[in-house]
Amino acid sequence: MARASIIRKTASDFRVLPNWADYEQVRSEFSWEKVQKELTGLPGGGLNIAFEAIERHAQGAWRDRVAFRFLGAGPDRAVTYHELSVLTNRFANLLGNLGIGKGDRLFVLLGRIPELYISVLGSLKNGTVACPLFSAFGPEPIATRLTLGEARVLVTTEQLYRRKVEKIRDSLPGLRHVLLVPEHGDPSADIPGTLDLSRLMAESADDFETVATQAEDMALLHFTSGTTGTPKGAVHVHGAAATHWATGKYALDLHPDDIYWCTADPGWVTGTSYGIIAPLLHGVTSIVDEADFDAERWYRILQQQQVTVWYTAPTAIRMLMKAGGEMARKYSFPKLRFIASVGEPLNPEAVWWGKETLGLPIHDNWWQTETGGIMIANTPAFDIKPGSMGRPLPGIDAFIVSRDEQGNVHIVEAPDSKGELALKRGWPSMFRGYLNNEERYRKCFAGDLYLTGDLATRDQDGYFWFIGRSDDVIKSSGHLIGPFEVESALMEHPAVAEAGVIGKPDETAGEVVKAFVSLKTGYEASDSLRMELLGHARKRLGAAVAPKEIDFLPMLPRTRSGKIMRRLLKARELGLPEGDTSTLEGQA
Repeated sequence: MARASIIRKTASDFRVLPNWADYEQVRSEFSWEKVQKELTGLPGGGLNIAFEAIERHAQGAWRDRVAFRFLGAGPDRAVTYHELSVLTNRFANLLGNLGIGKGDRLFVLLGRIPELYISVLGSLKNGTVACPLFSAFGPEPIATRLTLGEARVLVTTEQLYRRKVEKIRDSLPGLRHVLLVPEHGDPSADIPGTLDLSRLMAESADDFETVATQAEDMALLHFTSGTTGTPKGAVHVHGAAATHWATGKYALDLHPDDIYWCTADPGWVTGTSYGIIAPLLHGVTSIVDEADFDAERWYRILQQQQVTVWYTAPTAIRMLMKAGGEMARKYSFPKLRFIASVGEPLNPEAVWWGKETLGLPIHDNWWQTETGGIMIANTPAFDIKPGSMGRPLPGIDAFIVSRDEQGNVHIVEAPDSKGELALKRGWPSMFRGYLNNEERYRKCFAGDLYLTGDLATRDQDGYFWFIGRSDDVIKSSGHLIGPFEVESALMEHPAVAEAGVIGKPDETAGEVVKAFVSLKTGYEASDSLRMELLGHARKRLGAAVAPKEIDFLPMLPRTRSGKIMRRLLKARELGLPEGDTSTLEGQA
């Protein structure tokens, strides 16, 4: 039987009355000033994300409510809002004792263990800027980000330090302190230049007065890769809490009694904005799973933890689909009422699979590292058009724009016209700059419009549809990967003369990284060299970023100015039209 093009919602679909039931009315009555009143603010004035996320609950009726339930190899660990307050107070105090204060940068290189969340929130309490890193990064991406971010403190484990940081430590003269998390409950080894986090926490006081940060003070630093150059550090401020609160309410439909599970790692912006901040602002209980993806384990978590709201990624959904419906039917999760997805476009088949296999459609949404929070979404109360990003949230005005021959930007009013997605500036979590790159930041705006770099269309009902990136960033399993970073690592190998990297479509990951390499004189292409280069890249970059495939070419297509034409590499790989090649080196 053919499927309908729209999933219609009725009152019977709602196990809990949605927070947002009238699209136009809520948008027309919404203001960011009203949202600000939902936040407490610091006692002496100002705004601090961690205070809003923890203290207003820890000092009230919800002090004994579980904030995080950590699932790992050992027994589950529940941390209440009151306990989270004490632990983050201790962390903030130890930073002060080390001379780390407001505006200093702290990086966290950890798996999804309690110390990651305590470190980020304790840093924010202290006015210290927090930057979580994905623990699968290799030494070079770590060194690049620590250098660009002017890291003063790094929190990691002994194992990660020895494998990924120790060898680059001398190249990081600004890194004052490395705090090691004990592994398996044992004290950290006495490694020169490091400190035992557990000992410092035990010696720190339980009470701490949150540093008087203001809404525009820098709070978080999230790195995003571009197509050229080094990764860009997107600056976010404490005032972003207003967006996190509003999107938690309207996009994720959080209610106080929810058991919420965001599967994203805080090394990526989703895992910070919606794995840490937004659920805490709403006082809900979050599930945190330390383990890597396993289909049966995930179904078991949904059942045993009685998850009500689940926020995950298209890659994970495709992997669950691959595992088959029979596995899903072995488990029951009657409390689950809402599933959302982000990271890359969600294909219509996955939306329908959710409805037919899990009993709930999967709601796609759209945002970026730069926006800091969800901007466009399919929300619980409204019809879904499978394959669509959804409609703009309250407080967000989205447009399709085009450029004329002079480069001027114009809003396109006609439905179904293709163009660049743009947002009217003014939402609180909008990034305030790229670290030390003001020129690049200015190029993101045309007057009051933020130009996202994503190509899209808007239909007559106001739903937006993603077309693709206007640049070459690769989206693989929810990770954004810059080709330049991968190419640079490959070219460190003595055999490699040049390298070009593209994203190759993949049914499970969305895209996988594929590299094209030309060799230096004296080296010959072979399967053994291919394996050597793959291993070299994995060692340098980590498995999440390294290429999965490598092809050898006599030479790579370049423009006359020397730029590798990745677009042409991709077109030839996929058998697509090559388009304009007038700038190709060697062309007449």
